[in-house]
Amino acid sequence: MSSPAEWYKSLPPVTKIYGTACLVCTVACQIGLLTPFDFAYIPRLVFFNFQVHKLFTTLFFLGKFSINFGIRLLMIARYGVQLESGPFQGRTADFLWMMIFGAFSLLVLAAIPPLQSPFLGISLVFMLLYVWSREFPNASINIYGLVNLKAFYLPWAMLCLDVIFGSPIIPDLLGIVAGHLFYFLTVLHPLATGRNILKTPQWVQKLVQRTRYFNPVQNSARADRTDPVFRGRSYRLGG
Repeated sequence: MSSPAEWYKSLPPVTKIYGTACLVCTVACQIGLLTPFDFAYIPRLVFFNFQVHKLFTTLFFLGKFSINFGIRLLMIARYGVQLESGPFQGRTADFLWMMIFGAFSLLVLAAIPPLQSPFLGISLVFMLLYVWSREFPNASINIYGLVNLKAFYLPWAMLCLDVIFGSPIIPDLLGIVAGHLFYFLTVLHPLATGRNILKTPQWVQKLVQRTRYFNPVQNSARADRTDPVFRGRSYRLGG
């Protein structure tokens, strides 16, 4: 068995950075260095009081130490790692772009009054979960040793559990919407039309290439979806 340090070192880069940042933010809040308000995304304060930092901090706050916090962190460690090490293997720039697009989508959605949610870390984790469920739809999942279901239904099962346990439903829904938007624009739409309208930007690819922390060689396979003979991914349950 590998040691915790070896396991941590083996994590793919983007997931490692995001998971570590979420843990650090919660620790800082737990020991009193920061308060939940410092992370809260409140559009009025962002745009009129110029508290621009809240556009970023809200994405890394999963709440104080609790069972729910532990579950969200485990979701990053499992589903984020499987995504980055599986469908996005060797495509760190594409995975980073997915996270950036998801974060931007969530900030826009959460600015709409009926959908306002001050903490979007949970939403971003749910977006990861949704994309994972579309990439591995036929994987078998066991929930708390009680129910077996296909991964395709996992986001909805987790949403139902949050409702049962009294957690807000809006953050989960925002994550599902952002995840579906990304999957539709990068997989379903190119599959139907042969055109990818959400290619990974050059600046993201250059950022990854020029950062030593990331793999210096990145092949953006999703950019190839603009090819007229695009062969996209599409999954059918039971297939």
